Amino acid sequence: MEKLANDRAAGSPDLPETGARPTGLAADSPAPAPRLTPTGLTVRKAMEMPALAGARLMGGAGGLDRVILRANVMEVPDILPWVKPHELLLTTGYPLRNTPQGLPELVCDLQRHGLAAMGVKLHRYLDALPEQMVAEADRLDLPLLLLPDAIGFDEIINQVLTEVLNRQAGALERSWEVHQALLAIVLDGGGLEEIADRVAATLPASVFVTTPDGRVLADGGEPADLEAWRASACFEETGRFRIEYEQRGVHAHADVPGWHAVVPIVAGRVDHGRIVAFSADRRLDDGDVHVLERAATVAALSVNKQLAVTAVESKYRGDFLRDVLAGRAGGREQVVAHCETLGWQIDRPMVVAVAEVDPDANDLPESGFELRPIQERFSTAWQTVVGRRDRRAPVVGFAREVVALLPVPFGNAEAVVQDVVREVSGDGGGGRRSFSTGVSRVVTGPDELPAAYEQARRAVHVGRQVHGSGAVAHFDALRSFRLISLIRDNDELRGFIRETLRELAATDDEDMADLRHTLKILLDANLNVAEAARTLHFHYNTLRYRISKLERILGPFTTDPELRLDLALALKVLQMRGMERP
Repeated sequence: MEKLANDRAAGSPDLPETGARPTGLAADSPAPAPRLTPTGLTVRKAMEMPALAGARLMGGAGGLDRVILRANVMEVPDILPWVKPHELLLTTGYPLRNTPQGLPELVCDLQRHGLAAMGVKLHRYLDALPEQMVAEADRLDLPLLLLPDAIGFDEIINQVLTEVLNRQAGALERSWEVHQALLAIVLDGGGLEEIADRVAATLPASVFVTTPDGRVLADGGEPADLEAWRASACFEETGRFRIEYEQRGVHAHADVPGWHAVVPIVAGRVDHGRIVAFSADRRLDDGDVHVLERAATVAALSVNKQLAVTAVESKYRGDFLRDVLAGRAGGREQVVAHCETLGWQIDRPMVVAVAEVDPDANDLPESGFELRPIQERFSTAWQTVVGRRDRRAPVVGFAREVVALLPVPFGNAEAVVQDVVREVSGDGGGGRRSFSTGVSRVVTGPDELPAAYEQARRAVHVGRQVHGSGAVAHFDALRSFRLISLIRDNDELRGFIRETLRELAATDDEDMADLRHTLKILLDANLNVAEAARTLHFHYNTLRYRISKLERILGPFTTDPELRLDLALALKVLQMRGMERP
């Protein structure tokens, strides 16, 4: 029996910073120009409009790429309560004239409110903008524009809002066209791969479609770029996207150059996964997010369609395999022939593996939506991993377990099962919940499967009792634990431990725990004192002293074989889960 760890990601990427092309991206391929019209108007572009042609940038040159979504005019002293994010604020020197010493603090407050830029007409109220105000705007990269008195605020607002609305309308029209194109893919029988390819070509960007726990289902874009993004800090070494650190929207991380956007794939309140777009050449914006939202809607439709088909197929396959495991599917030739029609081969050396999600596992990433049923994703993970190794191996998910008939052509069942469990726990998609696995003896045909299925079921339950969550237990390795597990009365077992081990039954006493370990090593060495002393790294005389102490507590176990048998069984019972408090 063996316990495999279900590792979790350690650490999260730092936030935020932009950068150059990630290492590994195709350096010789030209950066494609964005095909989508931005939904917002940048300050830089707004200054090119006729109404702002005479404006001078006084400070905050680093913020010229801020997006303007609205414009407003305010000439009252207390303007902060009405300031909105992404706003072009137009004012005169009138509300600023009496408190020039407080203008740097005003710039800080405007920055906290998310202002896009501030345009000021000095008019007759101020001779010039205070140097401290300009310096603060430079420090915060908040564009500060000096407007000529001849410019009319109404002209600025009219032109800015017209351009903003035109850009938003263009982006919405484009996202609708993308939605229609993606919908046509699904109606024509396409799946997530085709959707990812189309979105990647439209943005352009590298696109990944993942499960709710971050396992990649499909991707689209340049192969070299996709591999480079997989090697970034946004992904684990197993290839899982670190979804627990990524909220909806556009993100940048210090150690991940470029930008990426994340949108959930949701149908009703069921979370089907995420669609993620990466770009090294430009900052992703709301227009890109709108396209991803359209793609997520169509991806949810594709997933639901596939789930409906899979559900029907799985029920039919599951019902038949259940009959096979119960021994009521007919004779050998009949079962083999029917399995052939399902694409299964069962007339070869196999082991039956039964896997169950551990009831106390609680390591799922949090989500605002109801997750797809854990058992469904767990079954899919097993089917994916086993299918990659052998497409003719049956794998079926039942209500509380997954049953897999794993071929072992060279009789090395232990290595085969270890590899499969490790893959499911890693990049296969089932490792976000701890699970235990039981393995039968090797069988050679369908007539042996009912007994093998019961062996695997017994192994998974006993293995969890002995080794806890995440155990992999082989039926042949259970030995006496199989018999002990048949006793349902825990009080009887605890009584046996107390009567047999006596003082050594105290699990909260370190001295008694040390003596129990010494006793176990002695029994394992068949009372060979020299061998046990070497194992325990004790002097021979020290161990002889401990044996005398043990016999005073337990009785003459060195000369009484029946007592030795009782002690060995008591130690095994104590090893099983739930027996720690006799």
